[in-house]
Amino acid sequence: MSTYKNIPENTSKNTHNTVGKLILDQPDHQRVLDIPSGAGAFTQRMLDHQIEVYSADIENIMMVDNDRFKVADMNHKLPFEDHFFDAVACIDGIEHLERPFDFVRECHRVLRPGGQLVISTPNISALRSRWRWMLTGHHNKCKTPLDETNPTPLHHINMFSFHRLRYVLHSSGFRINNITTNRIKSISYAYLPWIPFAYLKTKAVYNKEEKEQGQRERNHEISGQMFSWPLLFGETMIVSAIA
Repeated sequence: MSTYKNIPENTSKNTHNTVGKLILDQPDHQRVLDIPSGAGAFTQRMLDHQIEVYSADIENIMMVDNDRFKVADMNHKLPFEDHFFDAVACIDGIEHLERPFDFVRECHRVLRPGGQLVISTPNISALRSRWRWMLTGHHNKCKTPLDETNPTPLHHINMFSFHRLRYVLHSSGFRINNITTNRIKSISYAYLPWIPFAYLKTKAVYNKEEKEQGQRERNHEISGQMFSWPLLFGETMIVSAIA
């Protein structure tokens, strides 16, 4: 398990590094929301860079002293004022939510105009995950059925493909400005030969099924994003969007 100063990160290796860089590369991002904050590894990372960071989660399990922690249910209204934050980091949280649309809209509300939302989530758009889905009906990072007799916030109940996440973001007032990943495992390159077949099939379906010109143009952009290296081979999908 990855850690930061002995605080568990509870996500894939290098995810916190990548999300942190996306936020810290913006010098005007001084007030940041870390949600769900978990044990507080990302909060500590922000504190180490003198960022005014607020932490929020369904319960307080923080291993970091942060007076700005608030209990928050990501399925409901967030306990913050409108346009309060410069950036929101949601690291491996959205796939656990019953109401992801509501959460993204709340992020838009609490962000200032031009503020940044960074979301990381397991990359089910990767060729490796698509192959698993074809064979088993389950994506990577959600390989077996969930225990329906014992629902828990830890369950991955809302796995996101890229085009679905883009829809949620763009229909909620955001515009994606960066798509990246935490890392590419060497095994993922074994699926490289499938790219031409996937590309041609995707383009054929998009061209056949969509007649509206505006959406055809958007689909061209979406297919270009879907066939970017981070989405084809990355372990974790990390998307930055501007309010």
